[in-house]
Amino acid sequence: MSKKINNGPKIREEKATVSLMIQLYCRKHHNTKNELCEDCQTLADYAQTRLSFCRFGEQKTTCKKCPVHCYRKDMREKIQKIMCFSGPRMLIYHPIYALKHITKSIIK
Repeated sequence: MSKKINNGPKIREEKATVSLMIQLYCRKHHNTKNELCEDCQTLADYAQTRLSFCRFGEQKTTCKKCPVHCYRKDMREKIQKIMCFSGPRMLIYHPIYALKHITKSIIK
């Protein structure tokens, strides 16, 4: 039995948001320009896969509020660090994505 891949508009937006957060973190901490460093690329790929197979699909809340933590412990620690750094800065660099994410975390 194969799992269904989630690719609805909310999941695509969530994927874009997490990608932007990882890119911002990598650029500021690893001095990258157009590409991610190897560690950040691995995390980005992992995050994209987890979102593609999220059991909640289009009804997904923000990861912080999710009752099921699907990331491995090491990846969860990395993404939490990135989100703590990039989250506040998203208002400056990507305000629309930041406001949508804030709204989503308040509503659900």
